[in-house]
Amino acid sequence: MEPKYIVAIEIGSSKIKGAVGTVDDNGEIKVLALEEEKKIDAVRYGCIMNVAEVSDVVQSIVRKLENYSFISPNSIKAVYVGLGGRSLSAVQREVQRQLPDEIEISERIIEQTREEARNTPLADRDIVDVTARQYLVNKRVEANPVGVFGSEISAHFNLLTCRPQIRRNLNIVLCERLQLGINGCIVRPTAIADLVLTENEKRLGVMLVDFGAETTTVSIYKSNSLQYLVTIPLGSRNITRDITSLNCLEERAEELKKSIGCVNNQDASKIDGVDQIEISNFVQARAGEIVANIVAQIEYAGYKTTDIPSGIVVVGGGAKLRGFNSMLESQSGMKVRSGAIIGHICFSDGNLQGYDSIDVVAILAAAARRDAVDCLDRLEVEEPAPVETVQTSEAEPSKTIEPVKVETVKPKSGSRWAKLKNGLLSALAGPDDDDTDDDEEDDDIR
Repeated sequence: MEPKYIVAIEIGSSKIKGAVGTVDDNGEIKVLALEEEKKIDAVRYGCIMNVAEVSDVVQSIVRKLENYSFISPNSIKAVYVGLGGRSLSAVQREVQRQLPDEIEISERIIEQTREEARNTPLADRDIVDVTARQYLVNKRVEANPVGVFGSEISAHFNLLTCRPQIRRNLNIVLCERLQLGINGCIVRPTAIADLVLTENEKRLGVMLVDFGAETTTVSIYKSNSLQYLVTIPLGSRNITRDITSLNCLEERAEELKKSIGCVNNQDASKIDGVDQIEISNFVQARAGEIVANIVAQIEYAGYKTTDIPSGIVVVGGGAKLRGFNSMLESQSGMKVRSGAIIGHICFSDGNLQGYDSIDVVAILAAAARRDAVDCLDRLEVEEPAPVETVQTSEAEPSKTIEPVKVETVKPKSGSRWAKLKNGLLSALAGPDDDDTDDDEEDDDIR
């Protein structure tokens, strides 16, 4: 059976990315291609601000993906898209059910509580996903309530919400302007968590930090469930803009941040006339503010550092800043590691498996877990019509074809032709006893 082709689009504040992968019947994911283009200011804090510019970039990425041999001559008709940004947050909701008797908790009962939570009215917010925090059956915590007998159930959920403008602008870009379908909107932070966190880390307690260009999303997992999620409106671009105060353009400031920026650099030398200490002072001050906000989320979530023994896992482009992880480890007193792709995902090219591809690959993986729908518009190739052959049935009696009779037309006796022929034959045969008749025929000829 031919594998499904999944297309993912991730629209970030500094880059727009696209990826194509396949998923087979066993759920195995293979990443085939990645494309990205930089775009600044068209997207702010995860929300599309200029639909025309973003449409042009997404269209360019889609065309590049369609040019790969494994897609051509087919085309892309739909995509899975990531959701994130400053307005993304989690709201807690509890749903209680009194059952008529001591009965077995079924999948249907759990789904009913989930739907009730999803239908919670929220002013100026869209509910984009619902995740379970905890289940209690007869006031007893149950990690998996299905199959447990009880007379009451209390389900605690996270309602993941965002501003309506986020999805509205995605629809304008993808559906209205590019005529692409949206097979699903996937919350990026939870998709990344499923890609880079181990099950043991989620069970014991772990914090995931997605340090992006304009936002930093903090998620806390414990007891194998998402317990807390918030987005901080600070990112690595704040550091870049601080450096522009040295009378340089943002593009140059970004280069300086990446090349010599470090949170603990004390080198007083200059590179291309730029004082490294001065750059590092900007980097250290802003990075320290971001780290302080990250660490504060532990207390806001109602936890202590000892409640998160698996430490902190950091992803995102901002986390490549030299010395950032060390600063976070020092100020939090927790162990810190960089996130990496784990699980059964293979890449057609080793160059595709990079730190920068985690976000868009996470969308592919999340789509595969949701019984992904094929994203290609396949070109139908017409097969040549079969040549019909007429066969005679064995039961049909054979037909006898009568021979055509050809009648020979004989010249009439006494005609000039007959007399001439007979005369010639007689001449060849020589004289005989019947000379009288020959003489009469000769007279007729003359």
